Amino acid sequence: MKQDSMKILFFIRKSRLKKNGEAPVFLRITINGQQDEIRIQRSVPINLWNNLKGCSKGKDRVSLELNSYIEALKVRLYQIHKELLCRDALITPRNMLVKLFSKEERHLVVETMKKCIDDWRSLIGQEYQPSTISRYDNCYESLKTVVKEFYKKEDITFYELNGEFIDTFEMHLRTERKLSQNTLTKYMSCFRKVLGIARDNGWLNFDPLVGKRKRLFKKEETCPTFLTLDELQRIMEKEFSTARLNHVKDFFLFCCYTGLSYIDVSTLRPIHLYRDNNGKLWIHKSRVKITTNKETCTSNVPLLPPAIAILEKYKGWNEKDPDAPCLPIPSNQKMNEYLKEIATLCDIKKRLTVHVSRHTFATTVTLANHVAIQNVSKMLGHSSTRMTQHYARVLDNSIMEDMKGVAGIFR
Repeated sequence: MKQDSMKILFFIRKSRLKKNGEAPVFLRITINGQQDEIRIQRSVPINLWNNLKGCSKGKDRVSLELNSYIEALKVRLYQIHKELLCRDALITPRNMLVKLFSKEERHLVVETMKKCIDDWRSLIGQEYQPSTISRYDNCYESLKTVVKEFYKKEDITFYELNGEFIDTFEMHLRTERKLSQNTLTKYMSCFRKVLGIARDNGWLNFDPLVGKRKRLFKKEETCPTFLTLDELQRIMEKEFSTARLNHVKDFFLFCCYTGLSYIDVSTLRPIHLYRDNNGKLWIHKSRVKITTNKETCTSNVPLLPPAIAILEKYKGWNEKDPDAPCLPIPSNQKMNEYLKEIATLCDIKKRLTVHVSRHTFATTVTLANHVAIQNVSKMLGHSSTRMTQHYARVLDNSIMEDMKGVAGIFR
Protein backbone atom coordinates (compact mmCIF):
# COMPACT_ATOMS: atom_id res chain seq x y z
CA MET A 1 0.00 0.00 0.00
CA LYS A 2 1.30 3.44 -0.92
CA GLN A 3 2.31 5.46 2.12
CA ASP A 4 1.41 9.15 2.18
CA SER A 5 3.85 11.66 3.58
CA MET A 6 4.01 11.92 7.33
CA LYS A 7 2.79 15.03 9.15
CA ILE A 8 4.34 16.03 12.46
CA LEU A 9 2.80 18.55 14.83
CA PHE A 10 4.01 19.84 18.19
CA PHE A 11 1.38 21.64 20.27
CA ILE A 12 0.47 22.51 23.86
CA ARG A 13 -2.66 21.82 25.91
CA LYS A 14 -3.75 24.80 27.96
CA SER A 15 -6.36 22.65 29.71
CA ARG A 16 -3.66 20.57 31.40
CA LEU A 17 -1.46 23.22 32.98
CA LYS A 18 1.17 22.08 35.45
CA LYS A 19 1.44 23.46 38.98
CA ASN A 20 4.06 25.97 37.83
CA GLY A 21 1.64 27.34 35.25
CA GLU A 22 3.42 25.86 32.23
CA ALA A 23 1.61 23.94 29.52
CA PRO A 24 2.75 20.40 28.57
CA VAL A 25 4.05 19.89 25.04
CA PHE A 26 2.51 17.13 22.89
CA LEU A 27 3.62 15.45 19.68
CA ARG A 28 1.03 14.36 17.10
CA ILE A 29 1.82 12.19 14.07
CA THR A 30 -0.62 11.83 11.16
CA ILE A 31 -0.23 9.17 8.46
CA ASN A 32 -2.97 8.21 5.95
CA GLY A 33 -5.62 9.95 8.00
CA GLN A 34 -4.60 8.06 11.14
CA GLN A 35 -3.16 10.05 13.99
CA ASP A 36 -1.72 9.43 17.41
CA GLU A 37 -0.18 11.71 19.97
CA ILE A 38 1.98 11.58 23.05
CA ARG A 39 3.24 13.96 25.70
CA ILE A 40 7.00 14.52 25.25
CA GLN A 41 7.70 15.23 28.94
CA ARG A 42 8.42 18.89 28.31
CA SER A 43 6.51 22.01 29.24
CA VAL A 44 6.63 25.69 28.29
CA PRO A 45 5.12 28.99 29.52
CA ILE A 46 2.00 29.65 27.46
CA ASN A 47 3.16 33.11 26.40
CA LEU A 48 6.38 31.65 24.93
CA TRP A 49 4.76 29.05 22.70
CA ASN A 50 4.58 29.69 18.94
CA ASN A 51 1.58 27.75 17.61
CA LEU A 52 2.46 28.37 13.97
CA LYS A 53 6.03 27.06 14.19
CA GLY A 54 5.39 24.48 16.90
CA CYS A 55 8.25 25.61 19.12
CA SER A 56 9.18 28.08 21.84
CA LYS A 57 9.89 31.66 20.82
CA GLY A 58 11.99 32.30 23.92
CA LYS A 59 15.70 33.01 23.75
CA ASP A 60 16.72 31.66 27.16
CA ARG A 61 18.62 28.38 27.58
CA VAL A 62 15.54 26.37 28.60
CA SER A 63 13.69 27.49 25.47
CA LEU A 64 16.67 26.76 23.24
CA GLU A 65 17.03 23.30 24.81
CA LEU A 66 13.33 22.61 24.22
CA ASN A 67 13.59 23.67 20.57
CA SER A 68 16.72 21.57 20.14
CA TYR A 69 14.89 18.56 21.61
CA ILE A 70 11.88 19.11 19.33
CA GLU A 71 14.17 19.35 16.31
CA ALA A 72 15.97 16.17 17.39
CA LEU A 73 12.64 14.33 17.63
CA LYS A 74 11.71 15.49 14.12
CA VAL A 75 15.02 14.29 12.70
CA ARG A 76 14.65 10.94 14.41
CA LEU A 77 11.05 10.52 13.22
CA TYR A 78 12.02 11.12 9.60
CA GLN A 79 14.85 8.63 9.98
CA ILE A 80 12.50 6.00 11.43
CA HIS A 81 10.00 6.69 8.64
CA LYS A 82 12.73 6.22 6.02
CA GLU A 83 13.95 2.99 7.62
CA LEU A 84 10.42 1.53 7.68
CA LEU A 85 9.83 2.54 4.06
CA CYS A 86 13.05 0.82 2.97
CA ARG A 87 11.91 -2.35 4.74
CA ASP A 88 8.45 -2.05 3.20
CA ALA A 89 7.06 -2.29 6.74
CA LEU A 90 3.63 -1.14 7.90
CA ILE A 91 3.85 2.48 9.04
CA THR A 92 1.34 3.74 11.58
CA PRO A 93 1.49 6.68 14.01
CA ARG A 94 1.50 4.26 16.94
CA ASN A 95 4.45 2.28 15.54
CA MET A 96 6.34 5.50 14.94
CA LEU A 97 5.84 6.72 18.51
CA VAL A 98 6.76 3.35 19.99
CA LYS A 99 9.99 3.31 18.02
CA LEU A 100 10.72 6.94 18.86
CA PHE A 101 10.41 6.54 22.62
CA SER A 102 11.19 2.85 23.06
CA LYS A 103 14.19 2.29 25.34
CA GLU A 104 15.47 -0.33 22.95
CA GLU A 105 15.47 2.23 20.12
CA ARG A 106 16.85 5.18 22.10
CA HIS A 107 20.60 5.34 22.48
CA LEU A 108 21.73 7.74 25.16
CA VAL A 109 25.05 9.58 25.17
CA VAL A 110 26.15 9.19 28.81
CA GLU A 111 24.84 5.63 29.01
CA THR A 112 26.64 4.64 25.81
CA MET A 113 29.95 6.10 26.98
CA LYS A 114 29.66 4.25 30.31
CA LYS A 115 29.01 0.95 28.52
CA CYS A 116 31.96 1.50 26.16
CA ILE A 117 34.31 2.24 29.07
CA ASP A 118 33.16 -0.87 30.93
CA ASP A 119 33.84 -2.95 27.82
CA TRP A 120 37.28 -1.40 27.31
CA ARG A 121 38.13 -1.89 30.98
CA SER A 122 38.07 -5.64 30.40
CA LEU A 123 40.78 -5.14 27.73
CA ILE A 124 43.32 -3.55 30.09
CA GLY A 125 46.68 -5.14 29.41
CA GLN A 126 45.65 -6.16 25.90
CA GLU A 127 44.54 -3.05 24.03
CA TYR A 128 44.32 -0.44 26.78
CA GLN A 129 46.48 0.75 29.65
CA PRO A 130 45.00 1.68 33.08
CA SER A 131 46.00 5.32 32.50
CA THR A 132 43.98 5.40 29.27
CA ILE A 133 40.86 4.03 30.96
CA SER A 134 41.38 6.51 33.80
CA ARG A 135 41.29 9.35 31.27
CA TYR A 136 38.07 7.94 29.78
CA ASP A 137 36.60 7.77 33.30
CA ASN A 138 37.45 11.42 33.93
CA CYS A 139 35.98 12.43 30.58
CA TYR A 140 32.81 10.46 31.40
CA GLU A 141 32.40 12.20 34.76
CA SER A 142 32.78 15.62 33.14
CA LEU A 143 30.35 14.70 30.36
CA LYS A 144 27.77 13.51 32.89
CA THR A 145 28.09 16.76 34.86
CA VAL A 146 27.75 19.03 31.82
CA VAL A 147 24.78 17.09 30.38
CA LYS A 148 22.95 17.47 33.69
CA GLU A 149 23.72 21.19 33.94
CA PHE A 150 23.07 22.03 30.28
CA TYR A 151 19.99 19.90 29.53
CA LYS A 152 18.59 19.73 33.08
CA LYS A 153 18.29 15.95 32.90
CA GLU A 154 20.43 12.90 33.52
CA ASP A 155 20.97 11.81 29.92
CA ILE A 156 20.21 12.76 26.32
CA THR A 157 19.92 11.05 22.94
CA PHE A 158 22.68 11.57 20.39
CA TYR A 159 20.27 13.64 18.30
CA GLU A 160 20.04 16.23 21.08
CA LEU A 161 23.74 17.06 20.84
CA ASN A 162 24.46 20.46 19.37
CA GLY A 163 27.28 22.94 18.94
CA GLU A 164 26.31 24.98 22.00
CA PHE A 165 26.63 21.90 24.20
CA ILE A 166 30.08 21.13 22.74
CA ASP A 167 31.18 24.69 23.56
CA THR A 168 29.89 24.32 27.13
CA PHE A 169 31.63 20.96 27.50
CA GLU A 170 34.89 22.52 26.28
CA MET A 171 34.63 25.42 28.74
CA HIS A 172 33.97 22.98 31.59
CA LEU A 173 37.15 21.07 30.75
CA ARG A 174 39.15 24.29 30.52
CA THR A 175 37.78 26.11 33.57
CA GLU A 176 36.58 23.41 35.98
CA ARG A 177 39.06 20.67 35.12
CA LYS A 178 41.72 23.29 34.27
CA LEU A 179 43.09 21.15 31.44
CA SER A 180 45.92 22.30 29.21
CA GLN A 181 45.31 22.40 25.46
CA ASN A 182 47.04 19.06 24.83
CA THR A 183 45.19 17.31 27.67
CA LEU A 184 41.92 18.85 26.46
CA THR A 185 42.63 17.35 23.05
CA LYS A 186 43.03 13.91 24.65
CA TYR A 187 39.70 14.25 26.50
CA MET A 188 37.88 15.42 23.38
CA SER A 189 39.40 12.48 21.50
CA CYS A 190 37.79 10.18 24.07
CA PHE A 191 34.42 11.82 23.42
CA ARG A 192 34.98 11.78 19.66
CA LYS A 193 35.55 8.02 19.78
CA VAL A 194 32.12 7.52 21.36
CA LEU A 195 30.56 9.77 18.71
CA GLY A 196 32.26 7.66 16.05
CA ILE A 197 30.74 4.51 17.50
CA ALA A 198 27.31 6.18 17.44
CA ARG A 199 27.71 7.15 13.79
CA ASP A 200 28.93 3.68 12.83
CA ASN A 201 25.83 2.16 14.45
CA GLY A 202 23.44 4.63 12.81
CA TRP A 203 22.53 6.39 16.08
CA LEU A 204 23.88 9.70 14.83
CA ASN A 205 23.81 11.05 11.29
CA PHE A 206 25.48 14.45 11.84
CA ASP A 207 28.74 15.65 13.34
CA PRO A 208 28.25 17.87 16.44
CA LEU A 209 31.97 18.72 16.31
CA VAL A 210 31.74 20.28 12.85
CA GLY A 211 33.57 23.59 12.67
CA LYS A 212 35.25 23.00 16.02
CA ARG A 213 37.84 20.34 15.25
CA LYS A 214 40.67 22.76 14.51
CA ARG A 215 40.28 24.38 17.92
CA LEU A 216 39.51 21.28 19.96
CA PHE A 217 42.18 19.02 18.48
CA LYS A 218 45.01 21.53 18.08
CA LYS A 219 48.18 20.26 19.73
CA GLU A 220 50.59 22.77 21.19
CA GLU A 221 54.31 22.20 20.83
CA THR A 222 55.85 21.16 24.15
CA CYS A 223 59.48 21.29 25.18
CA PRO A 224 60.73 17.80 26.15
CA THR A 225 62.67 17.55 29.39
CA PHE A 226 66.20 16.25 28.93
CA LEU A 227 69.48 16.32 30.84
CA THR A 228 72.35 18.53 29.83
CA LEU A 229 75.82 17.00 29.51
CA ASP A 230 76.76 18.44 32.91
CA GLU A 231 73.67 16.93 34.58
CA LEU A 232 74.27 13.59 32.89
CA GLN A 233 77.88 13.53 34.09
CA ARG A 234 76.77 14.30 37.64
CA ILE A 235 74.68 11.13 37.64
CA MET A 236 77.44 9.12 35.95
CA GLU A 237 80.04 10.14 38.57
CA LYS A 238 77.76 9.83 41.61
CA GLU A 239 78.09 6.74 43.82
CA PHE A 240 75.12 6.04 46.05
CA SER A 241 75.13 4.37 49.45
CA THR A 242 72.27 1.99 48.61
CA ALA A 243 72.31 -0.79 46.04
CA ARG A 244 68.80 0.03 44.75
CA LEU A 245 69.82 3.58 43.76
CA ASN A 246 72.97 2.32 42.07
CA HIS A 247 70.92 -0.22 40.13
CA VAL A 248 68.38 2.39 39.04
CA LYS A 249 71.24 4.71 38.10
CA ASP A 250 72.68 1.98 35.83
CA PHE A 251 69.33 1.27 34.19
CA PHE A 252 68.62 4.97 33.66
CA LEU A 253 72.06 5.57 32.13
CA PHE A 254 71.60 2.55 29.85
CA CYS A 255 68.44 4.20 28.51
CA CYS A 256 70.34 7.47 28.07
CA TYR A 257 72.97 5.64 25.99
CA THR A 258 70.48 3.68 23.86
CA GLY A 259 67.28 5.78 23.69
CA LEU A 260 65.09 2.80 24.61
CA SER A 261 61.78 3.52 26.32
CA TYR A 262 60.88 1.77 29.58
CA ILE A 263 58.79 -0.95 27.98
CA ASP A 264 61.49 -1.64 25.36
CA VAL A 265 64.39 -1.82 27.80
CA SER A 266 62.38 -3.98 30.22
CA THR A 267 61.73 -6.47 27.40
CA LEU A 268 65.26 -6.37 25.99
CA ARG A 269 66.59 -9.93 25.72
CA PRO A 270 69.86 -11.49 24.48
CA ILE A 271 68.12 -12.36 21.21
CA HIS A 272 67.87 -8.62 20.47
CA LEU A 273 71.68 -8.18 20.59
CA TYR A 274 73.91 -8.90 17.61
CA ARG A 275 77.40 -8.13 16.31
CA ASP A 276 78.05 -6.71 12.86
CA ASN A 277 80.89 -7.72 10.50
CA ASN A 278 83.26 -5.44 12.38
CA GLY A 279 82.45 -7.01 15.72
CA LYS A 280 80.42 -4.01 16.97
CA LEU A 281 77.52 -4.82 19.27
CA TRP A 282 74.06 -3.55 18.26
CA ILE A 283 70.51 -3.62 19.56
CA HIS A 284 68.04 -4.65 16.88
CA LYS A 285 64.59 -4.71 18.43
CA SER A 286 61.03 -4.05 17.36
CA ARG A 287 59.48 -1.40 19.55
CA VAL A 288 56.50 -2.32 21.69
CA LYS A 289 53.56 0.02 21.36
CA ILE A 290 52.29 0.64 24.88
CA THR A 291 48.62 0.98 23.95
CA THR A 292 48.33 -2.42 22.28
CA ASN A 293 51.43 -4.37 23.36
CA LYS A 294 52.05 -5.01 19.68
CA GLU A 295 55.43 -4.61 18.02
CA THR A 296 55.68 -1.66 15.65
CA CYS A 297 58.79 0.14 14.36
CA THR A 298 62.32 -1.23 14.84
CA SER A 299 65.14 0.37 16.83
CA ASN A 300 68.68 -0.12 15.48
CA VAL A 301 71.19 1.15 18.02
CA PRO A 302 74.98 0.65 17.99
CA LEU A 303 75.99 0.30 21.64
CA LEU A 304 78.35 2.81 23.23
CA PRO A 305 81.07 1.44 25.56
CA PRO A 306 79.27 2.57 28.78
CA ALA A 307 76.11 0.75 27.66
CA ILE A 308 78.11 -2.43 26.93
CA ALA A 309 79.70 -2.17 30.38
CA ILE A 310 76.26 -2.06 32.02
CA LEU A 311 75.13 -5.13 30.06
CA GLU A 312 78.27 -7.00 31.15
CA LYS A 313 77.73 -5.95 34.76
CA TYR A 314 74.30 -7.61 34.86
CA LYS A 315 75.04 -10.49 32.52
CA GLY A 316 73.68 -13.76 33.88
CA TRP A 317 71.74 -12.09 36.68
CA ASN A 318 69.02 -14.73 36.24
CA GLU A 319 70.87 -18.05 36.18
CA LYS A 320 67.65 -20.04 35.96
CA ASP A 321 66.59 -18.40 32.70
CA PRO A 322 69.36 -17.47 30.25
CA ASP A 323 66.74 -15.94 27.93
CA ALA A 324 65.47 -13.59 30.65
CA PRO A 325 65.56 -9.79 30.07
CA CYS A 326 69.10 -8.43 29.95
CA LEU A 327 68.52 -6.08 32.90
CA PRO A 328 66.55 -6.73 36.14
CA ILE A 329 64.60 -3.49 35.85
CA PRO A 330 61.94 -2.73 38.51
CA SER A 331 58.50 -1.36 37.64
CA ASN A 332 58.20 1.97 35.91
CA GLN A 333 56.55 3.40 39.02
CA LYS A 334 59.47 2.30 41.23
CA MET A 335 62.01 3.57 38.74
CA ASN A 336 60.42 7.01 38.72
CA GLU A 337 60.15 7.01 42.51
CA TYR A 338 63.88 6.25 42.94
CA LEU A 339 64.86 8.69 40.18
CA LYS A 340 63.38 11.49 42.29
CA GLU A 341 65.87 10.59 45.01
CA ILE A 342 68.70 10.49 42.48
CA ALA A 343 67.73 13.93 41.15
CA THR A 344 67.79 15.38 44.67
CA LEU A 345 71.15 13.80 45.54
CA CYS A 346 72.67 15.01 42.26
CA ASP A 347 71.20 18.52 42.67
CA ILE A 348 69.13 18.24 39.49
CA LYS A 349 66.07 20.49 39.60
CA LYS A 350 64.25 18.81 36.73
CA ARG A 351 61.53 16.20 37.18
CA LEU A 352 63.49 13.03 36.49
CA THR A 353 61.61 10.07 34.99
CA VAL A 354 62.60 7.08 32.89
CA HIS A 355 61.33 8.82 29.76
CA VAL A 356 63.71 11.75 30.33
CA SER A 357 66.49 9.33 29.39
CA ARG A 358 64.98 8.85 25.92
CA HIS A 359 64.84 12.62 25.44
CA THR A 360 68.43 12.88 26.70
CA PHE A 361 69.62 10.32 24.15
CA ALA A 362 67.87 12.18 21.34
CA THR A 363 69.25 15.59 22.30
CA THR A 364 72.41 15.57 24.45
CA VAL A 365 73.86 12.24 23.32
CA THR A 366 73.11 12.32 19.58
CA LEU A 367 71.74 15.50 17.97
CA ALA A 368 73.97 17.80 20.05
CA ASN A 369 76.95 15.79 18.75
CA HIS A 370 75.91 16.31 15.12
CA VAL A 371 74.44 12.85 14.53
CA ALA A 372 72.18 13.08 11.47
CA ILE A 373 68.53 13.35 12.36
CA GLN A 374 67.69 10.48 9.97
CA ASN A 375 70.00 8.18 11.96
CA VAL A 376 68.64 9.39 15.29
CA SER A 377 65.14 8.63 14.00
CA LYS A 378 66.15 5.04 13.14
CA MET A 379 67.78 4.49 16.52
CA LEU A 380 64.70 5.81 18.35
CA GLY A 381 62.46 3.60 16.24
CA HIS A 382 60.41 6.50 14.92
CA SER A 383 58.26 5.88 11.87
CA SER A 384 59.38 9.20 10.34
CA THR A 385 61.80 12.05 11.01
CA ARG A 386 58.83 14.32 11.73
CA MET A 387 58.62 12.76 15.17
CA THR A 388 62.35 13.27 15.74
CA GLN A 389 62.11 16.95 14.76
CA HIS A 390 60.39 17.45 18.11
CA TYR A 391 63.77 16.98 19.78
CA ALA A 392 65.81 18.89 17.23
CA ARG A 393 63.77 22.07 17.77
CA VAL A 394 64.86 22.44 21.40
CA LEU A 395 68.60 22.54 20.64
CA ASP A 396 70.45 25.82 20.34
CA ASN A 397 73.72 24.31 19.10
CA SER A 398 73.00 24.77 15.41
CA ILE A 399 71.83 28.33 16.04
CA MET A 400 75.05 29.11 17.89
CA GLU A 401 77.15 27.59 15.11
CA ASP A 402 75.36 29.66 12.49
CA MET A 403 75.70 32.84 14.53
CA LYS A 404 79.48 32.49 15.00
CA GLY A 405 80.08 33.93 11.54
CA VAL A 406 77.69 36.78 12.23
CA ALA A 407 79.46 37.56 15.50
CA GLY A 408 82.74 38.01 13.59
CA ILE A 409 81.21 40.74 11.45
CA PHE A 410 79.87 42.82 14.34
CA ARG A 411 82.91 42.89 16.63
